[in-house]
Amino acid sequence: MHNFDFHNPVRVLFGQGQIASLSTLVPEGARVLMLYGGGSIRANGVYDEVKAALAGPQSRHTVLEFGGIEPNPTYETLLRAIELVRAERIDFLLAVGGGSVIDGTKFIAAGALLDGDPWSIFEQRAANIHAALPFGAVLTLPATGSEMNSAAVVTRKATLEKRAFASRHVFPRFAVLDPTKTYSLPARQVGNGVVDAFVHVMEQYLTYPVDAKVQDRFAEGLLLTLVEDGPKALSEPENYDVRANLMWTATLALNGLIGVGVPQDWATHMIGHELTALYGLDHAQTLAVVLPAMLRVRREAKRAKLLQYAARVWGLTEGGEDARIDAAIERTEAFFESVGVPTRLSGYGLGKENVEPVLAALEAHRLTKLGEDRGVTLEVSRQVLELSV
Repeated sequence: MHNFDFHNPVRVLFGQGQIASLSTLVPEGARVLMLYGGGSIRANGVYDEVKAALAGPQSRHTVLEFGGIEPNPTYETLLRAIELVRAERIDFLLAVGGGSVIDGTKFIAAGALLDGDPWSIFEQRAANIHAALPFGAVLTLPATGSEMNSAAVVTRKATLEKRAFASRHVFPRFAVLDPTKTYSLPARQVGNGVVDAFVHVMEQYLTYPVDAKVQDRFAEGLLLTLVEDGPKALSEPENYDVRANLMWTATLALNGLIGVGVPQDWATHMIGHELTALYGLDHAQTLAVVLPAMLRVRREAKRAKLLQYAARVWGLTEGGEDARIDAAIERTEAFFESVGVPTRLSGYGLGKENVEPVLAALEAHRLTKLGEDRGVTLEVSRQVLELSV
């Protein structure tokens, strides 16, 4: 196991009715900007619960709102929120929604305190973030783990760029997770969330062995939970226990714990980001397309962990090594398909002609040596994408 420095200060309030805790979680007298997406929180009752908590007898808050943060939040929209924060002297942010809203809020929290263009956060790899506005999160879509980590991804429409940053200054102060608020999610979002969490685990787990037994078994437990409860979330949408396990698994998949002391990959994510920026695919859809092909192309570099994955997650212990690896990758694809997420570019109307623009974007963004061993060159990315068609 490698040396590590683990830090996660996020307070998590989990369970039904926890939104009411906002009355005491948000600092008394704060000027709060409530941020959300397309308005689904009004339909599922979350909006009303949040507003009631912030307006209750124990609450003394000034609350303003900013809606319309997109899936894959855009720099252009977030800039408008930053302008509002500055104009209204906001001193606390509250993200109410899924990972995109929380990611966007992290960028706003940091960008609002910067001089100059907030895009410099990406150009300087977040080295210029020395402080950020405090914020909390009310999670409505389990998927990204953004509610309990310090990373975010933002898309710039003008240049078709999807960029990530991370800073300890943008950990949420708290995260409220109520599984009942996920009952009304569309099947597409539920399936996407399952795939997103699954691939988050895989990017930290399926690399090469470093005798990190705790991290490996923790990761395998998360994967097994997703395999067991992911399809159930679609067939039993109001099963509280299923939704609770799924929500907590997605949070633990990317709160930093299973990634400490181990090599990490993230090549699938980097290629996936370019597919989203260029062609508008959902983030999880790109992961479902890229990961199986990545595992096939990189099977020799990942052989030991692929065999461990085959045995511990899928119970594949009989037959030759290559046959077990093939079967494990096929089971992975079938699992993604079982939660409604296609695993080929053709499933989204894309073909071989869409490969070159992705490669050009990877090169332009200097993403030419990816993976846990920097072995995912442009040529390897080409093989992965062509195999994904």
